[in-house]
Amino acid sequence: MVEFQDKLKESLKKLRETAKERKFDQTTDLIINLQKYSIKKNPINLFVTLPHKVKDKKIAGFLEAESPLIDTILPNEFKKYGNKKKLKSLVKKYDFFIAQSSIMPKVATAFGRVLGPAGKMPSPQLGIILNADQKTIEDLKQKIDTSIKLRVKESSVKVPVGKSSMPNKEISENILTVYHELLKNLPRDKENIKNVEIKFTMSKPIKIRVR
Repeated sequence: MVEFQDKLKESLKKLRETAKERKFDQTTDLIINLQKYSIKKNPINLFVTLPHKVKDKKIAGFLEAESPLIDTILPNEFKKYGNKKKLKSLVKKYDFFIAQSSIMPKVATAFGRVLGPAGKMPSPQLGIILNADQKTIEDLKQKIDTSIKLRVKESSVKVPVGKSSMPNKEISENILTVYHELLKNLPRDKENIKNVEIKFTMSKPIKIRVR
């Protein structure tokens, strides 16, 4: 693993040298290309907590009562999202949704058809809460802000792991966290990884060989 860390360090340095400067803070993407891997036999759908926050996420909550901490959607408001256009607009507006367990069946009925395919359905892993008190929501918000969803739907995994304004050390630590977590969930460990790529939003990817 030390060898991969060294390669990663050099690749981030090369990315900085070759990428053109832009007028906005570019996202740093990690792309892990898989091989000899069956998505049907070994589906991966998990949350990874990063050591360094990439961005503040826009969060909405399906709750029984209004919360001053997040945008709240109450049960009596569910009907207005029967309009598919409004529903899609809602899903696009927020990065993450949480829900109170007591109304989760209603959430699934009203929003599942769009939230599910978008990968934004409130989850027992990270998103469904028993009590919607201030501390619970505050703690969950902090956890969500430092977490990314690792959902393998094809033979290539792409996740945001930083911003171009972040130090290489922080980006590297985020990448290593995701890489380790994915390895733990692959049936054949490194044998299932073809290669790794890193890039900024507007740059060409830098390839890293893992073997």
